[in-house]
Amino acid sequence: PKEMSLGELERLSRAYIDAIGAIIGPELDIPAPDVYTTPQIMAWMVDEFEKIRGYNAPGVITGKPIALGGSEGRGDATARGAVYTIREASKKLNIPLKGATAAVQGYGNAGSYAAILLQEMGAQIIAVSDSKGGIVSDKGLDPNEVLQHKQKTGSVVGFPGTKPITNEALLEAQCDILVPAALENVITTKNASRIKAKIIAEAANGPTTPEAD
Repeated sequence: PKEMSLGELERLSRAYIDAIGAIIGPELDIPAPDVYTTPQIMAWMVDEFEKIRGYNAPGVITGKPIALGGSEGRGDATARGAVYTIREASKKLNIPLKGATAAVQGYGNAGSYAAILLQEMGAQIIAVSDSKGGIVSDKGLDPNEVLQHKQKTGSVVGFPGTKPITNEALLEAQCDILVPAALENVITTKNASRIKAKIIAEAANGPTTPEAD
C-alpha cells in the first residue's frame, strides 16, 4: 500500500468489500483496521458496503473517521488494552512499571501508542523498530519525539543519539517488557529461548508461534 496512489488504494479497498460484502455486516462479522490501514480506507469500505446494500450501515466496520460514526479513542485502543494487561502483569510479577525497561517491535499505530503510554506509566523505552530497522539507547528514548521523527522521515531509523538495532536483535534485547507490535510469527522456537524480557505483551496479531509459546 505504501507504493500505491490514493486512487489505486481506494479502488483496492472498494474491490475488497465487493468481494467479501456478502459475508460481513453489523449482524454478521465486523472487520477492523490492521497493518497499514487508515480511517480513510475504512471510510471507503463503509461507503462501498452501503452502496452494495442500498442503506446506511455504519456499524459494518470499525476504525472509521469520527465524522462517519467512528469512536473517539479508537486510535490508541489496541495499545491501551495491551498496556493495561502489562500493568496488571507487572503487579502480579512484582515488577514496578516505574523504572522498568521496555522494547517495542513495530512503530505503527499499536507500537507507537504502547511506547507513549508505557512511558507515561513510568517505564523507560530503550529500543523501538519498524519495517526499515530499529534504534536502541541505554539512556532511553522519548517515544513522542521518535514518532515525530518517523512522521518526517518515514522511519524510526536515524533518530539522533541512538544506535541501530535489527528487528531480530530487538526481540532479544535486555529489557523487562517486550511488546511485539509488528507482524505475526516473530517469536519462534529458534529465538524463544534467547528472549530476556520478563513480560511479553503481544500487541500484534499472533506474534508468537504455538511452539514458541
